Amino acid sequence: MELGLQGRTAFISGSTQGIGYAVAASLAAEGVRVVLNGRDPARVGAAVDRLRQERPDADVSGIAADFGAPDEVERLLTRLDDDGVEVDVLVNNVGLFGLADFESVTDAEWARYLDVNLMSGVRLSRHLLAPMLERGWGRIVFVSSESGVNVPADMVHYGVTKAAQLALANGLAKRTRGTAVTVNTVLGGPTYSDGVAATIESIAAAQSVPATAVRDAVIGQNRTTLLERFIEPSEIADLVTWLASPRSSATNGAALRADGGVLTGML
Repeated sequence: MELGLQGRTAFISGSTQGIGYAVAASLAAEGVRVVLNGRDPARVGAAVDRLRQERPDADVSGIAADFGAPDEVERLLTRLDDDGVEVDVLVNNVGLFGLADFESVTDAEWARYLDVNLMSGVRLSRHLLAPMLERGWGRIVFVSSESGVNVPADMVHYGVTKAAQLALANGLAKRTRGTAVTVNTVLGGPTYSDGVAATIESIAAAQSVPATAVRDAVIGQNRTTLLERFIEPSEIADLVTWLASPRSSATNGAALRADGGVLTGML
């Protein structure tokens, strides 16, 4: 299916690896100019080089910024403006993830999670939504999680920020009424991202067992998954790419599931 994205420009936060990188690669395959992002300039450069090698015809660049530091976000936005980058597609993907007992999470850690997982989307959308409306077309996609709907007891801080993302996207969508700009959310499920893979490989090495055995055991503890396997980052990216395209024009203000059936509700 031709998605009609040729010549558009996308900014993907947190895109040096995992889901973010998969989204960038998928959009680049559709002829989208992509701007990658990460905290470490060296890793951003490496990701840009990797994508250029994978797709020699792709228009790829990168900007380093830590979304836990508001001043760095301001510099990023100024850089986009100074470079004349008109972002047609904003993918709010950057996020922190981690298990922790509720009682052990300090105010400072709560603030860090809110800054990165929620305020990143606030700051980027606040800067980029109005120009989309002025130009008459645009897409904002939030990469959230099923944990924002079914908040885990061992990740309350994470789940709360993902629930807040859903609320933010819903409110922003109402600002696009009657336009060709849309704001939607993808609810991802257990995904075999680089971070998850590294953790599983570390556990496997410590236990002297194959990583595949640990991976299967971890996902086997999830009693509601219908896939009964981890989701690949590219599977999340496919849905994000469709939402970024003109083909999704009738979808706005929605939270679409790519959770592998983990959520048990019908909607």
